[in-house]
Amino acid sequence: MVLSMNNAAHTHGAENMTYGHTETNALTDARQYSEKRDIDHAGTLDWSDHRLGKITRLRLLSDYGMDFWDVSYCHGVTKDGRPCDVELPFQQLPRGRGGVLNRAIIAHAKASGVYAKGLGIFDNAISTLV
Repeated sequence: MVLSMNNAAHTHGAENMTYGHTETNALTDARQYSEKRDIDHAGTLDWSDHRLGKITRLRLLSDYGMDFWDVSYCHGVTKDGRPCDVELPFQQLPRGRGGVLNRAIIAHAKASGVYAKGLGIFDNAISTLV
C-alpha cells in the first residue's frame, strides 16, 4: 500500500503530517504495534542468529533526490514467537528501480550466510518513507 500526502488537506488526527511525503506499508495502529512488541521482548538478535524466525518490519527512510535509504529499524520474531529487534550488517541501502533494493539486501544476506527470502524480509516487511 502506498500513501501519498501530496497537496491534500488532512484534518482527521493528522496535525503532525507533512505535505509531500510518500509512505509504503504504513502501520495501521502504531500504538498497538508498540504494545505488542513490549510484551516478552527477546532483545536484539543479529539477522544471522539461528533463533531469529522472521523479519516482520524493515523501516527505511530517505529524502527526495537522495540515492539511498537509511535503515531506521528492523523488527522480527524469534522462532518461539517472541518479538525482537534485528541487527543488520548495513545502515544504508541503494534506492532505484529494477530491483536494486532487493539485490542489495540479497548481496548482504549472502555475505552473512543468511537466506533473506527465508526470513520473510520480502513478504511485505519493508516499509519506506520519503
